[in-house]
Amino acid sequence: MKKQIIIGWIAIYVLLSVLDMIVHGMILSGAYTTMANVWRPDMMEKMWIIWLVRAITTFFIVFIFAKGYEGKGWMEGLRYGVYIGLLMATPYAYGSYASYPVPYAVAVQWFIYAFVEYVLAGIMLGVVFSRPKTSGA
Repeated sequence: MKKQIIIGWIAIYVLLSVLDMIVHGMILSGAYTTMANVWRPDMMEKMWIIWLVRAITTFFIVFIFAKGYEGKGWMEGLRYGVYIGLLMATPYAYGSYASYPVPYAVAVQWFIYAFVEYVLAGIMLGVVFSRPKTSGA
């Protein structure tokens, strides 16, 4: 189980990092350009905080999944991804919308993209944990 947690943690961290680069660095970059007044001027200098938060968050997403794992494969991961997606995407998108002057269309996209990312992460966890265990795991 410990080996699966570590593999899951790395896999989910990489998956969410890549998906965030696609979503925020490509898909939403035009919208972000029009909202330059919202962002911190030193935002890029503080990106390490985002990476640290992602490391901590992904660890606990994997740890919680491992504690409740029932052995039902990717479908269990899908269900978990929906739960985690709603838990994470709702306050992220709508809490940010309520706190910062961002267009509602951006908040909706944040919600949708984050939800999809966590659903995919859940499916990946279901696959990682359903793989046959090797000795010492």
